[in-house]
Amino acid sequence: MMGWGGNGWGGMGWGMGWGAMIGMVVFWIVLIALIAWAVSRLLPARRVEGGSPQPPQETPEEILDRRFARGEIDLETYQTQREVLAAARKERR
Repeated sequence: MMGWGGNGWGGMGWGMGWGAMIGMVVFWIVLIALIAWAVSRLLPARRVEGGSPQPPQETPEEILDRRFARGEIDLETYQTQREVLAAARKERR
C-alpha cells in the first residue's frame, strides 16, 4: 500500500531538499576549517626565513652542559672540552 503521497515513504520524502543538504556540507567544511585554523593559532611553530618550522639550534656549550648534567661525561672531560670551545671562539674573533 502506497499510503499518503504515493512515494513509498509515507509522504515524508527525504526530510530536506538539495539546498539544505548543500548547506549542511558547507557548514561542516567551514567548521573543520575553523577548528584547523584555531589549532594552528594555539600551537605556533617557530619559523625561519622561508617559513618552514625549525627547532632552535643548541650551541656547542649547551650540548656540552647537557651531556655533563646527564652524566654522559666526567668533570675532567667537561672542563677540557669547555676550554677547547672557549679557545676556538677566541680564534674566530
